[in-house]
Amino acid sequence: MSQKASQKIFREVRPILSLDHHEARNRVISLYKSWFRQIPYIMKNFDTEFTEKMCKNKLREEFTKYGKIKDIRVIDMLIIKGKMDLEETKQMWITGRGIARYFGDATDSKPASFLGKFIEGKN
Repeated sequence: MSQKASQKIFREVRPILSLDHHEARNRVISLYKSWFRQIPYIMKNFDTEFTEKMCKNKLREEFTKYGKIKDIRVIDMLIIKGKMDLEETKQMWITGRGIARYFGDATDSKPASFLGKFIEGKN
């Protein structure tokens, strides 16, 4: 009876892309390099008020934000999302506003005062 219970608890999970941490790390580095190489083209194709240095800092910040994740399946899902976002950016399917939102546009801040909230139509 106890063997059946232990078999139910320990089941093997299939990997999504990477088989081990080393392979996942290589995929993350490859994705980072792809995004890094695409930044000058993003600046050229999308009219943004950000400098190339600001975009590179934001890219580094985004990648280090998920640096503590150890689950290979979660890492693979983030890699898949990053590749989809990169492809959308390369093909220019994303708008300039979407790029500005990704790189931290400060013009879309929430109003703090009562009058600002009243003008926005919020209580």
